[in-house]
Amino acid sequence: MPVMEPGLDADLLRTWATEIDDGPFSSLCWGERIAFDNPDALTLLGALSAWTRRVRLVTTVVVPQLHDPVMLAKALATGDMLCGGRLTVGLGIGGRHEDYHAVGADTATQNIRGMADRVDIMRRVWAGEKITESVLPVGPGPVQAGGPELHVGTTGPKTIRSAAAWASGVAGVTLDLDLAKQNELFDVARAAWADAAKPAPHLATSFWFALGNRDGTGDDPREQVHRHLRHYMNWIPADFVDAIAPTTGWAGTEKELAATLRRFADLGTDEVQLIPTSSDPEQLRRAAQVAAEFG
Repeated sequence: MPVMEPGLDADLLRTWATEIDDGPFSSLCWGERIAFDNPDALTLLGALSAWTRRVRLVTTVVVPQLHDPVMLAKALATGDMLCGGRLTVGLGIGGRHEDYHAVGADTATQNIRGMADRVDIMRRVWAGEKITESVLPVGPGPVQAGGPELHVGTTGPKTIRSAAAWASGVAGVTLDLDLAKQNELFDVARAAWADAAKPAPHLATSFWFALGNRDGTGDDPREQVHRHLRHYMNWIPADFVDAIAPTTGWAGTEKELAATLRRFADLGTDEVQLIPTSSDPEQLRRAAQVAAEFG
């Protein structure tokens, strides 16, 4: 979903959601920021549950330290109920102090332990445990037994190893599409899950993408990625964003995108999540054609 693009409205978001649901995609993903002009992630979950019927709904990612964990558990269980058990919750520590400051969250919790502590509370809520003196436990109960599937959103080996205790997969991101580096992280996850005597983890990664026009007209796809990064990475000095833009994300043709996806598949990647750099639904439709042919 193009949630980090400017100028969104309900009609545009509904168009993206319904076309993703109708297309060949396995999931529909969206992220969270606070001090930004994106839609609230949990409110959007309700709308996406109503607008879709098939695809898995995946938060990539929600930062639990920005929320009261009991209220977050209740909201996510409600979302799981509304979408009929199609929710996967990607959780991350978050990379911006400003989001913590915006909600009065303690930046001292911006670490692995702070995330794990809140996961523990949420899982207790989803298990129907009374965590305070109350007549009834906090509900509703999620459709998925024990709560929605949890993935850890990180590029750090230490966080991946720690999350093996509670996550069933990895919601990764690659800035420069370095396959060797991605495979190293996947190997860390495979080993950590094996050490924890758990089934093999779901291995997902994501990257920004832009498809150029077939006839060479219109916006240059690399410039589209650059423009998006300038907007999204507004907490980073612009000259640094400009320096990394030529090698961050992916830009090219449909044929080149298919080849890139094939290389990730060869690593054993279970899922690649494409991050839009434009809210134009035509980018989605062209990506859908690639996904259909790739599958």
